[in-house]
Amino acid sequence: MSRIFDLSPDLSDIENMARDALGRIGEPFASHLAGVRLVVEDFADEETLAELGIEDPFELTGLYEGLPVGAKSIDHSGTMPDRIRLFRRAILDEWVERGDVTLEHLVAHVLVHEVGHHFGLSDGDMHALEDAAG
Repeated sequence: MSRIFDLSPDLSDIENMARDALGRIGEPFASHLAGVRLVVEDFADEETLAELGIEDPFELTGLYEGLPVGAKSIDHSGTMPDRIRLFRRAILDEWVERGDVTLEHLVAHVLVHEVGHHFGLSDGDMHALEDAAG
């Protein structure tokens, strides 16, 4: 269902869409996502952009920070929790440029892509997961 907005969707609107999409991701993935933090920000910070070699903050819609599930071991205990960061302004910009998808679909797409990094999934696996969450 596509929502109608009087104003540009804010951080909480994007977070709610992302949490809705996350809630549609089934097992065996859902139980592994319980400890992953979801953060929505307007843009990635300068340090993150520099680390990724990105000059234009509108080019980064989402980012997974952490180790893929298969790469974790007891040696990694005490590290920061994994997190998925979504960047509202870049997502809105892409949504307006594309014009062919709902905002909910695009948020789910970005989220699933980042979830895919958490699991070390192939593009094909990510598409199947996106179909489930879409």
